[in-house]
Amino acid sequence: MSSSVFFLQGKALKEIHTILTETLGEHSPLYATIKNWMAQFKHGDFSTCDTPCPRRPKTVTTPEITDQFHELILEDWQNSAKSIAEQLGISHEQVGSIIHKDLDMRKLSTKWVPKCPSTDQKCQWYQSSEQLLEFFWQDPNDFLSCLVTVDETWLYHYDPETKQQSMEWQQSGSLRPKKFRVQKSVGKVLASFFWDQDGILLIIFQRAKTINAEYYSSLLVQLRHFEGKTQQEGHQGGLVLA
Repeated sequence: MSSSVFFLQGKALKEIHTILTETLGEHSPLYATIKNWMAQFKHGDFSTCDTPCPRRPKTVTTPEITDQFHELILEDWQNSAKSIAEQLGISHEQVGSIIHKDLDMRKLSTKWVPKCPSTDQKCQWYQSSEQLLEFFWQDPNDFLSCLVTVDETWLYHYDPETKQQSMEWQQSGSLRPKKFRVQKSVGKVLASFFWDQDGILLIIFQRAKTINAEYYSSLLVQLRHFEGKTQQEGHQGGLVLA
């Protein structure tokens, strides 16, 4: 007789367990199983069959699964491993195996860069690199002696104070002291440095002005003039304030 019949007759859990044990012997369900059935019966579910379990995730890697995995990544490079596992019906362990062993991939964080070069800038850098490579193959031993490098930085007329340096002792409960921020645009000089394999050639300090192609052309003229003067007088390095 079904346990649901005993439940509808109003019998207690222990009494139902005793009846089933005496009737079925070693084939009788466990006490915990009967208890779960009683809880289901109270909610109107009189089925004693096991609920179908979700399909077990695939554990065997096939070329088809690997290709599907790769397609999902190409569609969305930020796709999570959990999402891919659910879409393909595979285990998380299998996801890791496909990523690292089959596809040889890893997830990297985005790196912040100051600016994004345009297509024209990339083309110019490519052409410059090709020219430098041609110069190198023409004379590998004396290549560095032909190069002059330039870099620049803004120098301010004051030393900005850090928050740590501006800390003051105050009574407990006092308001935080205020300090007006000094604009960095007030009083600054652009320093341009030229050097070669032997060291600094020329440092040019330029007061704030419009920085454009004309300005950089004037820097090259000053560098050429200084190199000519150095060859005549034998100076090593120089400083110019424009």
